Amino acid sequence: MTFEALSWSRWSGIIVKEFIQLKRDRLTFGMVVGIPILQLVLFGFAINSDPRQLPTAVLDLDHSQYGRSLVQGLRNSGYFRMNHEVGSEAQAEALMSRGEVQFVITVPPGFARDLVRGQRPVLLVEADATDPSATGNAIAALSGVARTALARDLDGPLARLNPGPDPVDLRIHRRYNPEAVTAYNIVPGLLGTILTMTMILMTGLAMTRERERGTFENLLATPALPIEVMTGKIVPYILIGLIQVTLLLLAALLIFDVPLLGSLLLLYFSVMLFIAANLTLGITFSSIARNQLQAMQMTFFFFLPSILLSGFMFPFRGMPQWAQWLGNLLPLTHFLHLVRGIMLKGNGLVELWPNIWPILVFMLASMALGLAVYRKTLD
Repeated sequence: MTFEALSWSRWSGIIVKEFIQLKRDRLTFGMVVGIPILQLVLFGFAINSDPRQLPTAVLDLDHSQYGRSLVQGLRNSGYFRMNHEVGSEAQAEALMSRGEVQFVITVPPGFARDLVRGQRPVLLVEADATDPSATGNAIAALSGVARTALARDLDGPLARLNPGPDPVDLRIHRRYNPEAVTAYNIVPGLLGTILTMTMILMTGLAMTRERERGTFENLLATPALPIEVMTGKIVPYILIGLIQVTLLLLAALLIFDVPLLGSLLLLYFSVMLFIAANLTLGITFSSIARNQLQAMQMTFFFFLPSILLSGFMFPFRGMPQWAQWLGNLLPLTHFLHLVRGIMLKGNGLVELWPNIWPILVFMLASMALGLAVYRKTLD
């Protein structure tokens, strides 16, 4: 058995050949080199596990100096942004059920009277605890806020209220998830992330697989319209997605004891809409990509921002405004609000509509782009 010596010229020739192929395949080269740098910069600035300036509604039924001092003290902590002043509990409830506020601060009537008498009046703080990580640090910061905020007001004859226990009985109600069970937040979120991954990947490989096998030309030769081809490829995967959802929901309800307070029919409607949006994007990727490797790269490029900027892994309101704007372009961001709203809050169609129409727009935009690319292929 003889061994041939390694040839420097042959080895260097193979290296040059690979660089030439990379140069010709600019899409793959750009994704390999540019995307990691882009994602590092994007996620390095966007991800924040300590959200501040959380939207807060104030229901002040006392209209006293002490109530205003407490609200200002909460604002000065940096965790609360008082962007809503409501006049009734119903208005505050509507804001929280729609997810427009993270906290509701209620100053009850007679607050100043009871404070002056040393009776420790109640200050109610309600938190939307569907995502415990988003409210944990803010709730921890409430300790001692009342004493600090009222220190200037409790002077003279009221100075006796400063030593000893806090002059205010601070009561915190964690709404929708009072025990801060992590599974109540993670399991519904996993429903969206798993669908995003599987639906886009399966359909992303559909067209490129036919192109690599040589059957794509036969599809182009048929009289089928582009919209017929796209929808025809999407429908089978919708059924697969519904099977996945059913299995995941059974696991969430039976294994993890996640509550289902809303309508099951409305939940399936939201799921079908989300599946359709992901499938249209997958078909678009498969129309753009030249091979299955590029389709997989596009899928992962879309999947990583989806799980990091949607609020699944990190608090959505902890990100800067520009990152939240990017996150709102992703269908997973809105689907997380939908599924958590239905399962944990019992939301109806009215509360869900602000998160339904962005998914519809995304789906239509993806379909329009896919049709444009498909027509270009026909030409």
